[in-house]
Order: sequence, then structure tokens, then C-alpha cells
Amino acid sequence: MSKKGMDLRNLDTSNPGSWPLPVKIAACVITGLFIIGLAWYFFVADRKTELEGLVATQETLKTEFADKQGRAANLEPLKQQLAQMELMLQQMLRQLPSKNEMPDLIVDVSQTALATGISNELFQPGPETAKEFYAEKPINLRMVGTYHQFGAFVSGVASLPRVVIMTMNNISLTPRAGKPGLLVLQGTVKTYRYLDDDEIAAQGGTPAPGGSK
Repeated sequence: MSKKGMDLRNLDTSNPGSWPLPVKIAACVITGLFIIGLAWYFFVADRKTELEGLVATQETLKTEFADKQGRAANLEPLKQQLAQMELMLQQMLRQLPSKNEMPDLIVDVSQTALATGISNELFQPGPETAKEFYAEKPINLRMVGTYHQFGAFVSGVASLPRVVIMTMNNISLTPRAGKPGLLVLQGTVKTYRYLDDDEIAAQGGTPAPGGSK
């Protein structure tokens, strides 16, 4: 062992050709392993990282594809549900007064108030505002009556042949000065009617299926 150790220490590094054959083979193997190691580090390792990135991208794309495929499968039922909801909305809107019925309806509301004993000190309809499928009409009012008379008025409006929706803006209900038991209802209410197909088309909208011709 000591002789071989001496032989390795006495090798002429400037003349590898003079080395013994086993030393030459060992040197070639070590050099080859070193080259392979460098190749792995500079090329294969980079490709491995790139491959891992591509695998991750593939999994993301698979997930997105499965999600979109699921959405596509549910698209047609959702379209049908939307069409049914739009039809139900139009049917509900058709229960509101029409353009021709609106003037008579306003008179009916006013007459209902008078029939319950309420005094209409102010009942002034304002100009309409058209929305997408309906129009709203404000009414400025000031009514005087008792608590029970106002209750009878609300009940009477609810029993009118046409569906009447009234929303209240800035409405106040206060006692009448010097008149115990009397209340003053004052402010603005809004009533609504549906727009016919011609009115919707005039606004650039699309008439609903099953609408008036």
C-alpha cells in the first residue's frame, strides 16, 4: 500500500501519458464523472425545473378545463331558468295598470280616500319616469283623516281590480293642530304601470316574449 501511495505521489502531472494504466483508467473515470456532473447541473437540472413547471401548468389547465366543462354543461339549464324568470317577471308586470288604465286608476285611488272619509287637501300627479320595463308616476298629496280612516283607505286601495303598488317618499304622518284624533299624511307616493312593447322598443329595449302586440 505504501508503494502504491508513493507511486501516486510521484506521478508526473505534466506528462499523464507516463502514468500507469490503472491510474489512467481511474483518472478517466473521475474526469467522466465530473463532466457528467457538470452536464447534469447545467442542463438536466434546468430541464427538470422546466418540466416541473410544465407539469404544474398542465394541472392548472386541467382544473380550468374541468371547471369550464362543468359550466358549459349547466349553461343550457341556466338559460332555461333565466327565460322562465323573465317570463314570470313579465307576467307580474302585466298585472300592473296599463297606460290607458293609469288615469282611471289615479281617480279610483282618490275616490277611495274620499269614500273612507279622508279629506284630500292635495292630490297632484306628477310626470311619469320610464324605467326598463315599467313607468313610475309620483303623486304629491296631503290627506287629513283618522288612524282608522287611513287603515280603511289602504285596505280599499288593495281591493281595487288592478294591482296597485304605492311606495312612499318623504312621507310624514303628524297630528293635526287643534284637531284631536286627526292626522295629516303628507309627502309623495309613487304608483307604477307596465310599459307596452312599443314603449319598450322606443327606449331601445327588447319586447318580452308573450308581450302585447
